[in-house]
Amino acid sequence: MSDPEIPAATFPLPDAARIALTDQVIVRVSGTGTDKFLQGQFSQQITDVTEQFSPRAAACSPKGRAYCLTRIVRDGGDVLMALPSSLAEGTIAHLRKYLMLFRGTSMEIQTDAAIIGLLGESAAETVCDDAAGKLPSPGDTLTMTAGHLIRTMGTGEGLARFEFWQTGALSADTLSALNALQEEGLATWHASEIAAGVASLYPETRETYIPQMLNWQHLGGVHFKKGCYTGQEVIARMHFLGQLKKSLFRFACATNAQAPAPGTALVKEGRTVGDIVNSVQFADGTYQCLAVVRHDAAGSDLALKPAPEIPLNRLPLPYAVPEQG
Repeated sequence: MSDPEIPAATFPLPDAARIALTDQVIVRVSGTGTDKFLQGQFSQQITDVTEQFSPRAAACSPKGRAYCLTRIVRDGGDVLMALPSSLAEGTIAHLRKYLMLFRGTSMEIQTDAAIIGLLGESAAETVCDDAAGKLPSPGDTLTMTAGHLIRTMGTGEGLARFEFWQTGALSADTLSALNALQEEGLATWHASEIAAGVASLYPETRETYIPQMLNWQHLGGVHFKKGCYTGQEVIARMHFLGQLKKSLFRFACATNAQAPAPGTALVKEGRTVGDIVNSVQFADGTYQCLAVVRHDAAGSDLALKPAPEIPLNRLPLPYAVPEQG
């Protein structure tokens, strides 16, 4: 989502930079029922979450519509998750309805924790030597005294990206190295997320999409062989019966125009065929976006319904989406 209060993103994306992800909070789930609680609510196989691997996951309504997109990180006997600040309170309140069944298990925002986004392999090496070599694939994780360094999906143009989940004090040398990096604003991280094909939810789009519509399965966020969880029947049926008719695409608008808000309709020949999920404005006035679009309409001649005269150009994603043909 493009926020007029956030400075525009840098283009092209810098290959060595840090960004404080101040629009995210870290939630800690603790207690003896942690894994059973999460197993019943999220699309991930919780036993696969280790201190070396931190996969994505979704939590959904009984109708299979995602109200939470997150990453799950093992922190000793606890589990950490990242939530957008705009949705955190409502998401936690909803999940606590199920948490009541697990005595001695809690879910709280960790106010002394933070996430730092790192663009480029050299930026990650300020936290850990040979970070790229030690973390070859998205989700791979290094657990350290000060937190967790996680490789996330790179961009469609091949820029490596990492997240450092800081839960403890940094050494003086690491802090100095991080501070020496070029600092970018949130819009630049949002632009990198769009370039990596990673969708985000907002109040306008909460419970709008089944995870597969957001390509969540291609980001490793849906485990199709795990047991029951809320929304699992709808998600599994769409997967095993091949019923996915629309999914996430990445587009650019080369004309100087305002980035569209989530939920803005996309049209082709006057017919609505999709809608905006996320967008970001660049300093030159152009923008990029992620949009859920019908597969039979995504080829060309797409535009925003409010501005049908301005075309959208399809850009590559860093992962394959076989359903799109």
